[in-house]
Amino acid sequence: MTHLQAGLSPETLEKARLELNENPDTLHQDIQEVRDMVITRPDIGFLRTDDAFILRFLRARKFHHFEAFRLLAQYFEYRQQNLDMFKSFKATDPGIKQALKDGFPGGLANLDHYGRKILVLFAANWDQSRYTLVDILRAILLSLEAMIEDPELQVNGFVLIIDWSNFTFKQASKLTPSMLRLAIEGLQDSFPARFGGIHFVNQPWYIHALYTVIRPFLKEKTRKRIFLHGNNLNSLHQLIHPEILPSEFGGMLPPYDMGTWARTLLDHEYDDDSEYSVDSYNTSAKDVEKDLSPKSMKRSQSVVDPGVLKRIDKNEEENMQPLLSLD
Repeated sequence: MTHLQAGLSPETLEKARLELNENPDTLHQDIQEVRDMVITRPDIGFLRTDDAFILRFLRARKFHHFEAFRLLAQYFEYRQQNLDMFKSFKATDPGIKQALKDGFPGGLANLDHYGRKILVLFAANWDQSRYTLVDILRAILLSLEAMIEDPELQVNGFVLIIDWSNFTFKQASKLTPSMLRLAIEGLQDSFPARFGGIHFVNQPWYIHALYTVIRPFLKEKTRKRIFLHGNNLNSLHQLIHPEILPSEFGGMLPPYDMGTWARTLLDHEYDDDSEYSVDSYNTSAKDVEKDLSPKSMKRSQSVVDPGVLKRIDKNEEENMQPLLSLD
């Protein structure tokens, strides 16, 4: 075992060897091979290439050198192409702070039976008057940056549960193709985290419809790990034990405290509430969409008509039955 593996338990070391092809005897050579590829992308500013940083990309791609390098390049390219998103990229940034305090994201205290961190999102908590969807994405990315420092989570990964209870049609209409693309690129294509499962619960028909639209643009591996439970929490419990879930998910623990993770990141600044409104923030969702790269814009033209949800009027919203019953 090298010093780079010092934070891993014996069980996780074995898991890294069997599932990720991690070999302590060749670890430094593996890292150097990825580092040597940096010269092939002079258009990208690689701000970090230290051993510990590159290692998380190797783990995310099961030690396939080229795939790890491609992920590393996409990580920095995403940040170059969306510079405004990463200005004031810290927990005390007003927009990020408001999102964090509303539980975007939350993190459960207990790991699942595979050692994965369970992240939770309660979609209806989004207060559109106080922060943007871009703020939520920034808060999630910032949180992942903090969590991925843990080598155990680099190996074991994460599980995400999204509760769509009381998420309105009006809120859903803000999930534009450009915004969804920004999130997919940031989380699926450009971050070194292993997601073992993404669980939708209590999703209304319009979220199911939205997922149907974006599904073709997700990687096959991602699609296989998305579970639409609807109101059937028993199917969720077959994958995540109710003993470690809060009562909102039919679990045996008390209701989730939305500020738990925010207090971890913000510490003594959690209760310092500065005046903030969406209009005062110079990086609105609209601004970011305008600054999308040509590559992204080309992809967006084939995703979906921006008015796909808005064309459905209020009467249809109230009367239309779910596209598919998953209960």
